[in-house]
Amino acid sequence: MTQQSVEPTTTAEDAGAGSRPSAGRSWLDRYFHISERGSTVATEVRGGVTTFMAMAYILLLNPVILSGADKSGDSLSQKALITATALGAAATTLLMGWIGKVPLAMAAGLSVSGVLAGLVMGTKTLTWAQGLGMCIAYGAVIMLLVVTGLREMIMNAIPLPLKHGITIGIGLFIAFIGLVKAGFVHAGTATPVTLGDKGELAGWPVLLFAVTLLLIFALQSRNVPGAILIGIVTGTVLAVVVNAAGLVGDTGWANGEGPALHGSAVSMPDFSLIGKVSFGGLGDVGYMTVTFIVFTLVLAGFFDAMATIIGIGTEANLADSQGRMPGLSKALFIDGAGGVVGGAVGGSGQTVFIESATGVGEGARTGLASVVTGGFFALCLFFTPLTAIVPREVASAALVTIGAMMMMNARHVDWGDRSVAIPVFLTVVIMPFTYSITPGVAAGVISYVAIKIAQGKWREIGGFMWGLTVLFLVYFSLHPLRAALGVH
Repeated sequence: MTQQSVEPTTTAEDAGAGSRPSAGRSWLDRYFHISERGSTVATEVRGGVTTFMAMAYILLLNPVILSGADKSGDSLSQKALITATALGAAATTLLMGWIGKVPLAMAAGLSVSGVLAGLVMGTKTLTWAQGLGMCIAYGAVIMLLVVTGLREMIMNAIPLPLKHGITIGIGLFIAFIGLVKAGFVHAGTATPVTLGDKGELAGWPVLLFAVTLLLIFALQSRNVPGAILIGIVTGTVLAVVVNAAGLVGDTGWANGEGPALHGSAVSMPDFSLIGKVSFGGLGDVGYMTVTFIVFTLVLAGFFDAMATIIGIGTEANLADSQGRMPGLSKALFIDGAGGVVGGAVGGSGQTVFIESATGVGEGARTGLASVVTGGFFALCLFFTPLTAIVPREVASAALVTIGAMMMMNARHVDWGDRSVAIPVFLTVVIMPFTYSITPGVAAGVISYVAIKIAQGKWREIGGFMWGLTVLFLVYFSLHPLRAALGVH
């Protein structure tokens, strides 16, 4: 990823070189501060398209996660879920672009959807309508934290080494996600993970992943603009050719079907899930249980988004020398509003997506990229069949590429200082090993504070770091706490 020398000023809108804007710029350039951030309209459009292609899989994956019966035996329509997923992503990403003016795309958070699915389908604690109501509740809590300034204070209170650790950890996590989605890494039998299926790579899809990845790396090594997008498009074309030749059956692709257009490219959206939320009957669930549910959803949405914003903001050069991003309030408020929007449209809580890093990798620096991404999600309301054409194996190559780029932040860490190296190490390794961002942030914060106390430097620990430590200790102790309180 090409780093550009950009110094942020006092607001998210004005984050840029700080120099006087040149005369004769277009309204679009002035509104999004494109020139000030060292970008161009073409670069932003390319970045927005790349981000969409990298995260379009959510239109297929989120309905799979949320497919199943609740305690009343009711299930959500798959077509309605696809519509809700596309609508939620389009609305929140467009808001992030137009108002937040940062290159951060949003969609249904897999961590939130996972928690929601576990509560509704696993433990049968909630109905789907109540679960979507809990999304609205957790989003409102996060918005309150933003309005009071607590969320930005928490982000800025995290020490710079830990912020670098978060960026590195997200990079490793992104790369691991890409390797898994591509089928390059599988769950093992005698080992937790293994190379390919049963210890070996097999099949055209994995080969196309490798070819796409190597092509992107080769283009980047030659500083070719649009390397990631070129790689994805080329890989998709090759996949269509391979599929048309009958070399791979539908079950051989990670998407469950070959990269080809099945039937009409146009379909009418199903808005039947909009407003299908309920806050009734929570007394039967138990207010203590409801409190724990909201708390769990807040943790899933809050810290995943926080870590992602820090990591991507650093890569986009929108952070200052201490890793702080000035003027975050609008972006953070929109991220919090994602829970409310997602619950209201029936698509689960929306949050900032790690895949936004693919657009940043293409040079995106402004909200125009998010507007482009959001526009494509809006089009998907009517062109849902087209989203299945890009194979997950090809899109996964972009994730591995961005992971490699974000890992380069390791050069900023003083690995000779154990008070820094140990918390950063725990942050980095726990994210991919637990397949979740929040535990990595939690481990880094707790270990940082513990080491400072051991060194007798407890005065260097700020109030917010103390508070985060207590919060994360509770997070790691949720199971015994629920057992002690009789919460199921």
